[in-house]
Amino acid sequence: MPSDHDIDHCRDCRGRIRWAITVNGRRQAVNADPDEAGNLAAHTDGTGTLKVRVLSAERPTLEHAEWRAMPHIATCSRPRPRAPRTASRPGRRAAVRPGAWRWNR
Repeated sequence: MPSDHDIDHCRDCRGRIRWAITVNGRRQAVNADPDEAGNLAAHTDGTGTLKVRVLSAERPTLEHAEWRAMPHIATCSRPRPRAPRTASRPGRRAAVRPGAWRWNR
C-alpha cells in the first residue's frame, strides 16, 4: 500500500492523484487510492518512483507488491481535450515553401 507523501491534486477537478511512470517512460496521473476496478498494476521501485503497467492478457494478475490503480483521466470530472499530434514531427508546424520571385516591370 502506498504512503501519502507523494499525493498531488488534479488541476481540473482537484482530485487526489499520484504521478507514475509507464513502461514506455511517460508520466501518467493515476488516482491516489487503490481501485479494484482499475486496469493498471502499480508499484514503487527501489528509488521511490511509482511505476505502472497495464494488466494485459499476458500478465493479468498482480505481482509481488503491486496494487490496482485507475488512470485519473478515466475518472476526472473535467478532462482537458488532448492536443492533436502531427505524424511526422510532434510539436512542429508545417512550413510553407515560398515560390519563385517574379518581378513585374
